[in-house]
Parts: sequence; structure tokens; C-alpha cells
Amino acid sequence: MAIKPIPKNLEQAFNATKYQIDFYQRQYKWSKDPVERLLDDLFYKFNIDYVKIGESLDPENASKKISQYFLNTYVTNEVNGNVYLVDGQQRFTTLTLIFIQLFHLGNREEFKSELVEWVKERIYGTSGPKKIFYLNHVKHLECMKSLFENKPFKEINTSSGKTAANMVTNSRIIRQWLERELTTIHRYDTFVYYLLTRIEILNLDVVQDDVPMVFEVINDRGVSLKPHEILKGKLLGQIDKDELNSLGINEIWDKQVDALEEFGQDEIDQFFEIFIRSKIVGTRGISEKYTSKNYHRILFTEEVEEYFKLNRNPARTKVFLKNEFIYFTNLYAKIRRLRAAFHSGFEHLYFNQLNDLNGHFVMILSACKLNDPDEDEKIKLIGYHYDRIYTLLHLQKAYVNNVMADLIYAISQDIREKSCDEIPAIFETHLIHTLTDKKNQTVEQAFSYNYFKDVGYADLPTRFNRYFLSRIEHFMTKGLQVPFEVSFDNLVRNTGPVNGYHIEHILSWNEDNLALFNNDEDVFERERNRLGGLLLLRGNANQSSGKEKYSDKLDTYSGTLIWNETLIPATYHSNLDLNLFNQKFGLGLRALTQFGPEELEERHKLLAKMVEIIWK
Repeated sequence: MAIKPIPKNLEQAFNATKYQIDFYQRQYKWSKDPVERLLDDLFYKFNIDYVKIGESLDPENASKKISQYFLNTYVTNEVNGNVYLVDGQQRFTTLTLIFIQLFHLGNREEFKSELVEWVKERIYGTSGPKKIFYLNHVKHLECMKSLFENKPFKEINTSSGKTAANMVTNSRIIRQWLERELTTIHRYDTFVYYLLTRIEILNLDVVQDDVPMVFEVINDRGVSLKPHEILKGKLLGQIDKDELNSLGINEIWDKQVDALEEFGQDEIDQFFEIFIRSKIVGTRGISEKYTSKNYHRILFTEEVEEYFKLNRNPARTKVFLKNEFIYFTNLYAKIRRLRAAFHSGFEHLYFNQLNDLNGHFVMILSACKLNDPDEDEKIKLIGYHYDRIYTLLHLQKAYVNNVMADLIYAISQDIREKSCDEIPAIFETHLIHTLTDKKNQTVEQAFSYNYFKDVGYADLPTRFNRYFLSRIEHFMTKGLQVPFEVSFDNLVRNTGPVNGYHIEHILSWNEDNLALFNNDEDVFERERNRLGGLLLLRGNANQSSGKEKYSDKLDTYSGTLIWNETLIPATYHSNLDLNLFNQKFGLGLRALTQFGPEELEERHKLLAKMVEIIWK
């Protein structure tokens, strides 16, 4: 392996060399900002020095008075007579678009520059009647041809993909920029000389016949390829070019990557981190070996290679890309969509997201096998049990730092490709084991009032307090078959002073309430913080209740959330639905005209009953 640095100007870089971009490279993704940064770089020195020259000096000599500019590096690799552009495709595509627009601008009647043929020779060469574009975007040559022929932008067919669409969009930007900057024939010609002879770029030519190995080596040299770009080269580079085309492998890769990038840039790297962990990892410590930054290396080594079998294995690689890669990226995207909003039946993924929990990705991908017929049921089960284990650990003071991270990988290992019938018991076993460990005594059931009875505001994260009360509200609205009128997001996340929801203490800090607890301030503070003494109130209502007496607070609670209104006598008048709901679940809901230690205990026990129903 050797890397040969070769300095070139742009005339030399774009001179009869056909750069292949046909199987491993990412699509052309530059948007307005990076295109304009490149244009700004090209014109920065030019504009500073040009004003000092004047138009009496001919353009060629005028360009020599402008400072040279270094445009970074690009990386090539020659295999079997073909030159592959390993890194630099985004810049080279943009430069080609600049050459095309320079060619059209120079051909305008007001210019008729003698340099347009020189510019054209940077865009393509000829073989008989054929135009051979130096930047060989195999799928998008028709778009490149249309741009060169100066067809109206809106008439150019961009159906070949994102690369074509971005080439057209960026060509508009480039045309407008050049028209603004190059307003005279002298400026135009001087800029062309400057661009082609004074802009320098360093070619790093990698001498390596093993195409997949090139990407790893290039990355070792610090070139800014992303992990999934390197992986694409190492995977697709194993496959015969004819098969790549006939099987549509490159199209498969790009389609799946594009689908994930709807959720964020380089989401594909997050997917591979999670996918590998879901199939290999059993502990949090081991999971740290496999990250979104290094998976392209470890995918071909040790236990990961033992599972995936992709190293120098074209047959297996083709099967993987046509099957597992499609299925699991689609599954990952599905989870992303489902967790983004409340979807009935899959609502627990949304609840997980409200609590910033991501472990369902690993566990669901672990539980599902290729084309799993029980996929939806597994998503529902895992979303529910993940929420359940997270909630019950919090409500019993058994949640400590990293406990969920440890559980995610332990559970993931145990449910790997297991049936829906087996999954709940596995979660239950891990929950009981964790409670036993944290309580340092034998625990035989998932929820115990003894562990719940003292839990209060100070024991739980603020967001979890709000989440817990929002789930109580959801349970009641669902049971009463009335609309859940406030969004979970508003109840759990919105802390604004007007519409945001806040924790309300039923027992305000005042002398009357303190007296109910024998004027013991420590006991009063502990008791008033218990979950049975808390409500959710919208910001302005919460502020207005202040230090009111309980009898005055009841008016504040009217017209708020249903759980709050269950304290009010009027709520029960002729409310058949509430009475039936109360009877169905044996809750013992009743109005409370006063609120002291006994009523607080009653409400706390009532919440415990609801916990057992919601997280049964």
C-alpha cells in the first residue's frame, strides 16, 4: 500500500481523466451552504486582488497577479485502468457544475469569450460521437447532459435520484453567483485563467488493487469519509460490477440510506451501531466496543464477523444487502416513525420517547428475525414492557444510574429471536432480579406497596413525576371514554409559565396544613411530597393556587384534569360513567372535602391500584 501525493491545478485535475463514481460513493448531497462556501472561497482572493489590477492588463497576465489558492485534497485509486474518486466527489461535482455554468455564461452574446472551449474541455472528452463526462455519475449522466445543453432547469428530468435533483438546484445557485460576480468580459476571462491555473488541489493517489481495502486505508489517513461510506465501499467493492448493476445493489443501498436520513443526517451510522449491538451484545460494557464511529471496522472481525460473515464473502454480502439490510433498516425506520407521535396500539414507543428512552431499538431488532411475521406484536410487547420496567423501578426507588442501560443489553440477549409468548416472562425475570438486587432482599412480585408508599416528588426526576401523572390522566380518560384533551407532550415536557404544566402540591405550606402533621416540618414536607398529594396544573392555575387552603383550592381544580376533579364533590353528581368506571376497577374514588394525613394515604393507595392496572 502506498499513497502518492501529486499537486495539480484544476486544468490538470480535469484533463482527460474519467473519475468513476459508480458503486461505493455517496450521492451528491451538497446543499446551498457548502456550494456557496466553495464559491466564496474561489472568489475571495480573486476579488481582493482583481481591484488592484485594472483592465489594461490582458486576462492571462492579470490572473498571474492574483494569489494562488489551495483547494484541499482529493483521493483517487486506480484499479484495472479505472480511476476511482475515493474522496472529493462533492467538490468535484460542484466544480463540474461551475465549469458548465461558466461555459454557458462565456457563450452569451455580450461575452463570446474565446476561452469557452478551454472551459468545455474540463467538462467532458469525446470518443467518436459520444461525450465522456469526466465526472462519471453513472446513473445521472442524462441530467449532466441536460445541464450541459443548457435546458431550462424546470424541464430537466431528475427522476434518477437525489444526486440529479441537487445538481439542478445547485446549478441555479451557481448561475446566479457567476452572473453577479462576472459582469464584464475581462473579469470573466481573468477568472477563467485564475480558476484553471491558480487554484491548486492535491491528488492523493492510493496504490492498491484490493478495492474494499482502499476505504479503510484512506480513513486511516484522516480523509473525511463517514463510516457508512467506507462500509459501502468495503461491501459493494466485493461484488462484480455487472452483478451490482443487474441486481440493483447500489440502488438498494441508496434507497435505504435515504429512508433513514429522513430522520437525521447520518442516521444510517446510528442504525448500524444499534443493529450490530442487537445481534451480538449481551452487556453494556461490551456494547461500548461497537459504536457509530467504528462499526465499519469491527463488522469484519471476531464475533461480529462470525455472526454476519461478510468479510471477503461476495455471495453472503449479496444475500445480506438484498435481505437483512432492507428488512432491518425498514424496521428501524418504522420504530422511528412510531415513537415520534402517539399511535394507538404502539403508544408505548411514544411513552418511551417522552422519557428519552432509546433501548427499544436494540431490543426490538434483537427480538425480530428476518421478515418476522410477529413484528408488530413484538414492537408492542417490547415498547410496553420497557415502559413498565422503567416505571416500576422508579416508583419503588430501585432506579439508579445505568440500571436501564445494563437491563437493555441483558434483556436484548435473552429475547434474541424469541417468540412473543416468551418475551413477557423474560422482562419479568429481569425486573424481579433488579428489585431483589437493589432492595437487597428477596422480591417475588413486580410491584409492592411497601416500596411505593413513601415515594414522592423528591425521589423522582421532575419529568417522570409529570409523566406518571399524565399516565394516570390517560388511564382515566380512556376508562371514561372521554377525549384526552391535553397532549402528552404538553403535560410532560412543556414547562412554560402560561400553557406549560407544573407539579401542584395539594397541601400548600401554611399553618393550618402544618398543624395537621403536629407542626413537624420535616414530616409535613415529606408527606406533602408523596405522589398521592400531587397533581398536574397548567402554569397560571398552579401559580394562582399559591398557599391557599384546601377548601379554596378545590375551585382551582374545577375544569382542569380529570384526576384533579375527582377531589371535587360536583364531579360525582349524576356522573354515571365515573361511577361505572369506579366500580369496574374497584378504585373507591370519592370526593374529599378536606385533605389531611388520612386522605393523603387514601389517594396514594388509590394511585397504587392504578399502577397495578396500568402496568399490570
